[in-house]
Amino acid sequence: MEAIQLNKLNPIQAATQFIAERFPNCQGALLAGSIVRGEGTETSDLDIVIFDKTLETAFRESLIALGWPIEIFVHNLSSYKHFFQMDYERAKPSLPKMVSEGIVIKDEGIIQSIKEEANELLRKGPEKWSDETITMKRYFITDTLDDFIGSNNREEDIFIANALADLVHEFVLRMNGRWIGTSKWVMRALKKYDEKFADEFVVAFDEFYRLGEKSKIITLVDNVLEPYGGRLFDGFSIGKKDSTDS
Repeated sequence: MEAIQLNKLNPIQAATQFIAERFPNCQGALLAGSIVRGEGTETSDLDIVIFDKTLETAFRESLIALGWPIEIFVHNLSSYKHFFQMDYERAKPSLPKMVSEGIVIKDEGIIQSIKEEANELLRKGPEKWSDETITMKRYFITDTLDDFIGSNNREEDIFIANALADLVHEFVLRMNGRWIGTSKWVMRALKKYDEKFADEFVVAFDEFYRLGEKSKIITLVDNVLEPYGGRLFDGFSIGKKDSTDS
């Protein structure tokens, strides 16, 4: 296995050489990820999306080459459509975002149309939640908030708060037609939606994690739920057959 080098090729040079050496017969390749967005750090890798019409099935691989940690996402000329659709359904557009932002490393006339597909999906936004889904999400947030309020166990509180942060971030973004995220993308998605709310979100959870103070999280969650009817417990039901049904 190659070692990561301190003095290495710049990202575009490395990606170009990698494609020339490893995928010389591909029809297109894009360099994507944090480095392309100007957000690279010492631990950033090169994310390269590759299109090869001879490939039977898509695959993803991590490796070290040319002194760089590299992640490759390899597709044929139709497999990416399936991943676009999966990303759309889960409201986390990882591949469309990489394709949209990616710098062209190689193109035999296919990249523009694939980028247009990605951009169209990103503009469209995630699927709107049904009333049934909104009700269910309100209930799950309420249930988790009640656990959080009632718990006196610091160890359990930490993980309840984690769950609450995930549920609330998802609810806020989906109710406003925005894509969601995981890990560092939670905060990036919230800031893109509303920087003021994102700051309030961080302050509330940071105060709990540092000091054990729950009040700001409770207020935040109640404010999020209030426009949609507030907390929900009494009367919530899933799967119950209507007594009038025959």
